[in-house]
Amino acid sequence: MKKSIIAIATIITLLFSANNIQAKAIDTTNKVVEASQLQSVYDSYFAVKDALIKSDSKLTSAKASTLLTAINAVKMDKLKSNEHTVWMKVVKKLTADAKSIAATTDLKKQRETFKSLSKNTYALIKVSNPDQPIYKQYCPMADADWLSKEKAVKNPYYGSSMLTCGNVVETIK
Repeated sequence: MKKSIIAIATIITLLFSANNIQAKAIDTTNKVVEASQLQSVYDSYFAVKDALIKSDSKLTSAKASTLLTAINAVKMDKLKSNEHTVWMKVVKKLTADAKSIAATTDLKKQRETFKSLSKNTYALIKVSNPDQPIYKQYCPMADADWLSKEKAVKNPYYGSSMLTCGNVVETIK
């Protein structure tokens, strides 16, 4: 009888443990889904920035088209409350900026529009609690900010002519 009670207690413990592990796995999956809603927008933004650093207007245009696709793919109902609030404020401008950059191969126009794109992406990423630090950088010559995953300054507004012009003004964690 003692062995039966121990066996039953062990089975009950295992069942509770398995249920707890499953609940944690579901919670983790939901967090991944929430994070991925905007992650493709951020990744596409960084690709546009990198193309501007290279001063490649055709690549910039192509990456902006990818950004537009990422913006259109966001499911607003899957966003966290604070992200949804900011998203509603910036989505039209993000869309217009991505369309504008994609529609031209004039590097000067692309860089000018990138200022607005960066400002609105900053507002969104600020409330998103990114997985890694994001650096807001500033170029005094262009009087404009941009976002970077790297702390080292690589200026998208002037490319190779003034690649390291600027400084980190904020770290978003």
